[in-house]
Amino acid sequence: MTTRSIGARIPRNEDPRLLRGLGCFVDDVNPPGILRAAALRSPHAHARIARIDASAARRAPGVHLVLTAADLGALNQPSPLLIPHPTLSHPRTQCPLAIDEVRYVGEIVALIVADDRYVAEDALGLIDVAYEPLPVVTDLATALAPGTPRVHADVPDNRAARFRQAVGDAESALARAPRVRRERLTIERSCGSPIETRGVVAEWDARRQILKVWDSTQAPLPIKNGLARLFSLPEFSVEVVAPDVGGGFGTKIMLFYPEEMLVPYAAIRLGRPVKWTEDRREHLIAANQERGQIHEVEVGFDDAGRIVGLQDRFVHDAGAYTPYGIVVPIITSTQLPGPYRLKNYTVEFEVAYTNKAVVTPYRGAGRPHGVFVMERVIGLIARELGLEPAEVRRRNFIQPDEFPWDVGLTFQDGGPTRYDSGNYPDGLAMALEMIEAGGFRARQAEARRAGRYLGLGLGCYVEGTGIGPYEGAHVRVEPSGKVLVATGLTTQGQGHATTFAQIAAEALGCDPADVSVITGDTTKFNWGAGTYASRALVTSGNAIHRAATAVRDKALRLAASLLEVSPHDLELADGRARVRGAPGRELTLGALATVANPIRYAYGKESAEAALRLVKPRQGAVLLEGEEPGLEAHGYYAPPQATFASGCHAAIVEVDVDTGNLTILRYVVQHDCGTLVNPTIVEGQICGGVAQGVGGSFYERIVYDASGQPLATTFMDFLIPTALEIPAIEIAHSETPSPLNALGIKGVGEAGAIPVPALVAEAIDDALAPLGVRVREMPLDPDRLLRLIRSAGG
Repeated sequence: MTTRSIGARIPRNEDPRLLRGLGCFVDDVNPPGILRAAALRSPHAHARIARIDASAARRAPGVHLVLTAADLGALNQPSPLLIPHPTLSHPRTQCPLAIDEVRYVGEIVALIVADDRYVAEDALGLIDVAYEPLPVVTDLATALAPGTPRVHADVPDNRAARFRQAVGDAESALARAPRVRRERLTIERSCGSPIETRGVVAEWDARRQILKVWDSTQAPLPIKNGLARLFSLPEFSVEVVAPDVGGGFGTKIMLFYPEEMLVPYAAIRLGRPVKWTEDRREHLIAANQERGQIHEVEVGFDDAGRIVGLQDRFVHDAGAYTPYGIVVPIITSTQLPGPYRLKNYTVEFEVAYTNKAVVTPYRGAGRPHGVFVMERVIGLIARELGLEPAEVRRRNFIQPDEFPWDVGLTFQDGGPTRYDSGNYPDGLAMALEMIEAGGFRARQAEARRAGRYLGLGLGCYVEGTGIGPYEGAHVRVEPSGKVLVATGLTTQGQGHATTFAQIAAEALGCDPADVSVITGDTTKFNWGAGTYASRALVTSGNAIHRAATAVRDKALRLAASLLEVSPHDLELADGRARVRGAPGRELTLGALATVANPIRYAYGKESAEAALRLVKPRQGAVLLEGEEPGLEAHGYYAPPQATFASGCHAAIVEVDVDTGNLTILRYVVQHDCGTLVNPTIVEGQICGGVAQGVGGSFYERIVYDASGQPLATTFMDFLIPTALEIPAIEIAHSETPSPLNALGIKGVGEAGAIPVPALVAEAIDDALAPLGVRVREMPLDPDRLLRLIRSAGG
């Protein structure tokens, strides 16, 4: 019987090493002779640089290099525009070091390299910079208004882009609708907070002309290729390694952060290794952020609660630059319809520059915004008609027999927003059963009589996952019988060393514990895009499946030749190729790997001798025509379009109307990511996402004052939830396999975070319905919630 690996709850292969403190993160990398770097950052949100005098810093003991824009010369070019779009009329990207102006607090003005970080930090204070403050734009609501100061002098009205998509005729549908409601909804800024902040180490080998970089990044291959172009080096002369990465959440997908160019440049110039490690304040003011949007939504519906038309106009805060183009608001606009049948839908957004940190995708990447708007619309309809929100959802769901469902919009990757599979009514029913919704109204009424305010919230969503362009993999069986898998993307906690091993083990009939997985090392695999957009398992997983299947086929052909049987008479199981119904007639994968290598076959010892005791040596040429040595193969997978996962979260919360505090009493998740490779790892991803969603609902908020100064620069001000604030999470799985790939899998990385703000808003509305409270903004906090209660007359 064939060994089964996919679907098994096996322990994570990587955990024993990490739990024993044997991980290697960027700050653990210390080549001999290493120097340390520190960055001088702008204290102004917008200012002209009148003068920089770094002479005193250059004379300071222990300082080896001071870099300003003038020192970089022609290398100080704007970073690449990563995702161009025809409607992005005024793209602007950041130079490694500010030249004439700074446009947000934290923008790098100079870099110092010294014997240690202390010397470097002290020397920063010796750089004399004369700033001439300029008018600041921080209010998203007025950023596009005529007469507002300009973030970039050559960008009229601060408008980077305007984009519109439509399905059907929403305007006519709204004009004919029996009922129409309008709402203004706001989501404010937040950011990823990985345990490991960003970091870069670079080493230049002048003898071999090799640049080696260790980078806490989600995309080592694009970094490698970009550095090669930047420094006019052959791509094979640049090696980039993303070792263990302590969390990414999209924050580490940027190409390039200034430090990713400056540190390698300093290493080349000095001929010594250079390290820079971001501190927490730098992360909170200068690492990329997300979330800020203001929506004006209009919905038309009939007396049964069925949506006949929906129109959404919103403005998106890009911060000071647009290196990722307009991908975040595009995702918002295309994911807003969710699991609902919107046949008349128009969305239009504008992208505004502000004097704040740059915006790029952060876990959820525009989806929490769209889901918040759509689920608030569901609640709006339910409140007007006196229906349960769950019933309004049922009446608007896309049905299981309607797949594939074409939403009619162009997705973030330029492909169709076409849902490949799903069962949304069953998912809702599963979540309602888990939360015991049938008896909740009676419990709620009893609690109200006792002065307690309980609320039930739901959040349904569809998540586009597994986008291209492609990923690849190399799978090799060693003479020891162990299997090596290498792929180009990175891992930052997702459990790839386990799930990728399970996929390879499934094809090769071996134990996943015998499979070693290498990610994020361009010297081991040199093709791919990176880990983002919930794509790793779909793209790399299917590439590994293809490569492992090719190795399987080669192993069976070789074993059939040696055992003198048909390949159809063989099976791979327990690490062996064995003849069905003939106990003892078998060859281990290790023996086959030895025979597959002519050198090892001729000179090997134990494995080859064990094989030869059972079979005759192959006659004729060592390699047959078209045959390659080794039991190995490469595989690549380019998805034809995104796969679409889905889910429904439900929670019961209690609101303290005297303090504004919120307590989550129960939290359940129904999730469908197609075929489950490892349910335990999927559940870990969901739990982590829910924790971030809770943070984005009631804790984490980036605040700027009117002068553009960030006010949340430490964890004293930027609150993140702890284990005490995160409830126990009950999870149930649905499996509607994707027809788009051989494994039937969909992504799961961002799913847990997506519906939480919408769910919390609905739960608060439900709890405080007697007071007339309506939640229109996220995140909340006790003070904001108290203001809502008081403004509603509570």
